[in-house]
Amino acid sequence: MKEQQLAPPTLRKTGEGAIETNSLADLLEWFLMNDQKVNIVRQQHVEEVFQWKQLDDTQQGIPTYPFENAEARFAVGVFQAIQENSDETTLNHWISDILNALQDAKKTNSSIAENYKLKQHNVSTIDEANQIPSVIERRVYLSCCWIEALCIAEARFLGWVYQEHYGKPFAPMA
Repeated sequence: MKEQQLAPPTLRKTGEGAIETNSLADLLEWFLMNDQKVNIVRQQHVEEVFQWKQLDDTQQGIPTYPFENAEARFAVGVFQAIQENSDETTLNHWISDILNALQDAKKTNSSIAENYKLKQHNVSTIDEANQIPSVIERRVYLSCCWIEALCIAEARFLGWVYQEHYGKPFAPMA
């Protein structure tokens, strides 16, 4: 049995200064196993919403890649984000955009949950959303539930990567 590491593994760089893929994978696995904010993508209620989102997008004619689960979608997303935002400025803007999307999703969810007196903890998100009479508002709520969970995990993980790669904590650029 592998001994649990108390601190995240070191993020290694290639000779060109890029993040080494294997060390990124090790870091991601550590966060999925040990960090509550990243581990959210493994929770049943998030998986349930992710599967709903995949099906809903397909039914709405929105092209989707058929990810096996929420964790796989998250992992591919963070690897792509790091690859496509390979310098400090673009990664900073990406993380800032994630935080803005998270804030918007939380605000929307809070408003809808309050309007319909939905329980947002310890219950099936899908079952709770079925109390929303408007199909469009229900879709908005569930989509925002997915966005909120994904953004929490992504901001936490990419914030750590940013700090390790650039030697300073993430802070939005002005």
